[in-house]
Amino acid sequence: MRKSFALVMIVIFGLLVPCGAQSVAAQANESAERTRWAVEAANVKIVRDDWGIAHVYGKTDADAVFGMIYAQAEDDFNRVETNYLRAMGRLAEAEGEDKVYQDLRMKMFIDPEVLKKDYAESPEWLRKLMDAFADGLNFYLSKHPVVKPRVIQHFEPWMALSFTEGSIGGDIERVDLEKLQAFYDSRNLVAGAMSRLDPPLSKSLHDSDPSERERGGSNGFAIAPSNTLDHHALLLINPHTSFFFRSELQMASDEGLDAYGAVTWGQFFVYQGFNDHAGWMHTSSNVGAVDEYLEKVIHDGNKLSYQYGGGRRPFATKQITLQYKTPHGLASSTFTAMYTVHGPVIAQEGDHWVTIQLMNIPVPALEQSYLRTKARNYAEYRKTMELRANSSNNTIFADADGDIAYWHGNFIPIRNTRFDYTKPVDGSNPATNWQGLMTVDQVPHLLNPKSGYLFNVNDSPWNGAGASSLRKSDYPAYVEQGIESARGLHAMRVLAPGGTPRQDLTLDVLMHVAYDAYLPWFARTIPVLTAAYDKLPGDAPLKPRLADQIAHLRVWDERCSADSVATSVAVYWGTEIMKTAARPAREALMPSEEWVATRVPADALLASLAAASDKLTADFGTWRTPWGRINRFQRLNGDIVQPFSDAGPSIPVPFTYSQWGSLASFAARQYPGTQCWYGTSGNSFVAVVEFGDKVRAKGITAGGESGHPDSKHFDDQAERYSTGDLREIYFYREQLKDHTEREYHPGESQ
Repeated sequence: MRKSFALVMIVIFGLLVPCGAQSVAAQANESAERTRWAVEAANVKIVRDDWGIAHVYGKTDADAVFGMIYAQAEDDFNRVETNYLRAMGRLAEAEGEDKVYQDLRMKMFIDPEVLKKDYAESPEWLRKLMDAFADGLNFYLSKHPVVKPRVIQHFEPWMALSFTEGSIGGDIERVDLEKLQAFYDSRNLVAGAMSRLDPPLSKSLHDSDPSERERGGSNGFAIAPSNTLDHHALLLINPHTSFFFRSELQMASDEGLDAYGAVTWGQFFVYQGFNDHAGWMHTSSNVGAVDEYLEKVIHDGNKLSYQYGGGRRPFATKQITLQYKTPHGLASSTFTAMYTVHGPVIAQEGDHWVTIQLMNIPVPALEQSYLRTKARNYAEYRKTMELRANSSNNTIFADADGDIAYWHGNFIPIRNTRFDYTKPVDGSNPATNWQGLMTVDQVPHLLNPKSGYLFNVNDSPWNGAGASSLRKSDYPAYVEQGIESARGLHAMRVLAPGGTPRQDLTLDVLMHVAYDAYLPWFARTIPVLTAAYDKLPGDAPLKPRLADQIAHLRVWDERCSADSVATSVAVYWGTEIMKTAARPAREALMPSEEWVATRVPADALLASLAAASDKLTADFGTWRTPWGRINRFQRLNGDIVQPFSDAGPSIPVPFTYSQWGSLASFAARQYPGTQCWYGTSGNSFVAVVEFGDKVRAKGITAGGESGHPDSKHFDDQAERYSTGDLREIYFYREQLKDHTEREYHPGESQ
């Protein structure tokens, strides 16, 4: 018995010691973490200016990263965490089963085990930044126990590699969720695919209604010293994104970092901004950086393969298990994702499966995103472009040396021009494969055009510098798949009226140019509408019914304003006519205003005006309603998806949706229970920058810097935002002297 008892005690002791040792090890690790965090925090100073904007100073770049991510978490931790839930394919863990296919889409490309390996093999300088990123967020959570993450209780350095795309959306979101779900809905693809090649769509999962998204946003202008009164280069930074999508801050270190601008929540680099010698702006590009392939599926008993070249290849498979929130806790679903040499299967088209190929090189992407913020001249910035890891953006650049430059894309695969890559190409033919990447010298690029200016507003670059513009015939068709937009016409008008580049630009003039009220879409279409009205017979029922509306439009100067009735009538009419005109114009690759002016019958134009007048009257009691009464900015709480209410406070916004050619974009619509239109995207961060002996800048952020409704910085910029009254940006420490609200180390209580 004693031997048995002793044996039992030995077994128990053997079980207990490792457990205790593990507990001690865990405590030691936690203690080491806290010690490290304290040291890092002591090396960082955060200065909040009188707009609540964080200016972060550190001894090293890693210190600056630690402080800036801590400051982001202070302002809106929810947005930081949510961006990583999206990026890592874990959103369903917080929001439920409806997000499973959105997560599946991400997990087809984002594999934590691969990212951990990438992190371990990254350059030492980059690992230090990723370590500081994780430390800053974990330190914030340790100091704010009342903040309860929805999912991510502890951030790991490798997570930064899951989110290297600073623009809204990114290439992965080109994968259609409906089609993805239709293909993978069986939850067991191999078994399901054997029995049916056309699985039904059981549930519709839209990210959002595409008709209500901001279609192509962002304006970037670079002006050479020759075209400015003070002979300094100027830069307009004007991204159009979802409101509150980015933080505004400055990050600086003793290692040469000193960048200011817009930072996508959760990232540790300034995405669109400037340092004391150079500035950069990204606009979403129509460059061909993503391709789809039609794969011919071959059935051989219970085996699936695909045709490639003269033979067949087996599909690669990957088991992806996704967790999702339920009322009873977490549940999970496992999918068998299928891959060919081109990439994952994302849809079915007829008898073929569709795969997609896109850039997926997170380490170079993160390197490039960070290194460009330290580039102080054209040569240094161009060197960062050699990484060729910026897939979805054009770049507009200006510096204190007077250089201005434009790159159309950066990651551009070389293709065989025999094939039409605007559509899925034959995946069985190896000739359709990518043949390497264009070099930086090969991509469409402008440096110091003779016109003295360049711009991009998400359309083609063929008119972006007047007579000095790039020529379409010099490049393969796949480098640009867009068309001229009304905003492009507007940019040409304000930068080179009558075709002659203006040479009177200053920082303040550029600010006013960025908010110019002209709406070229209506300048093309309203004359056609009034001509259709003039041709109506005198006894036509619409003649008296539309007489006053036509009179308003006939004398309108096509410039929007808050007190303009004509703007209201025009926008309601344009919205009505685009319900039927948008798709055919897009399919015909024709600007929508040209389609409306040349292809829509006169009776349809007039019927749409009548319908628009009726809707205005139903919504507001009269069609004679000023635009500012309709078009409103409202921020009621800190939710990522804002609620809207006509009973709540809001302010008028004079500018319109970019569809109509408004440079300052405000994408607004009605919501359930509202008559007013409330904006959710468009102008988000706006800055004008002058590169003289010292950099000078003015800027504005939609609403305010803080995501907390109880903060005075929640909506303190709203009025300025609505009128385009940009505030002075405090870039230098001496500028902050009289504009400091608080100065502290991370972790210090207020």
